Amino acid sequence: MKSVKPKKFLGQHFLNDLSIAKDIVDGLSGYKGYTNVLEIGPGMGVLTDFLLQEKKYSLFVSEIDKESVQYLKIKYPELHNNIIEGDFLRLPLEKYFEGQFAIIGNFPYNISSQIFFKVLNYKEQIVEVVGMLQKEVAKRLTSGPGNKDYGILSVLLQAYYDMEYLFTVDEHVFNPPPKVKSGVIRIRRNQRTTMPCSDEDFKKIVKQSFSSRRKTLRNALKSLNLTESVLANPIMEKRAEQLSVEDFINLTCMIIKE
Repeated sequence: MKSVKPKKFLGQHFLNDLSIAKDIVDGLSGYKGYTNVLEIGPGMGVLTDFLLQEKKYSLFVSEIDKESVQYLKIKYPELHNNIIEGDFLRLPLEKYFEGQFAIIGNFPYNISSQIFFKVLNYKEQIVEVVGMLQKEVAKRLTSGPGNKDYGILSVLLQAYYDMEYLFTVDEHVFNPPPKVKSGVIRIRRNQRTTMPCSDEDFKKIVKQSFSSRRKTLRNALKSLNLTESVLANPIMEKRAEQLSVEDFINLTCMIIKE
């Protein structure tokens, strides 16, 4: 069977170390009892091989590369009806999954952050994600307050997910080798069901707060025309990276209620 050629424009770097592939698959915990798993960008199936050995899961794969799709159909005839051809970022996931499910994958570097923004849109269904992405991004997503890597997506994800950095993967185990190291993370849905503010307001305040991360919130949020009572709150003298998720929720509620 002819191999698939990695395509630069799709950000493809095929993992060729089987022990690392197994470690990534072993990161799935079955949290909350899900049985459906969606693999993003299987390429030539190095993760797929191990996922199919996990008989407790029903596996679906999402692949945008037509060459890979044809390869996967031949290699995995048992997956024929579960191969979703298309751009994951545009897929209506509710069409394929009614209940809760997990996501796993060696995520293309160029869309890894977008994948997690989409996960947030399906946070009531996606209860676990195990993903390999650029180490810098992996560290950013799992960083907490007071860390220079802590940012917008860190806060938005951590509002609804518990985050873990699992391990680092060196460049030489890929074809072609990327120029940077990769990191594998696991996120699992936490117990938060609702917030006292809307998701949209929360996202707006978080994004605006980090828009000038070296400035205090008093200056970073200046365009919102905050009231004197809000400006007088001691939290306004802090910078965005100093605030926890709960701080951001409280800040949003305080601004919206004024």
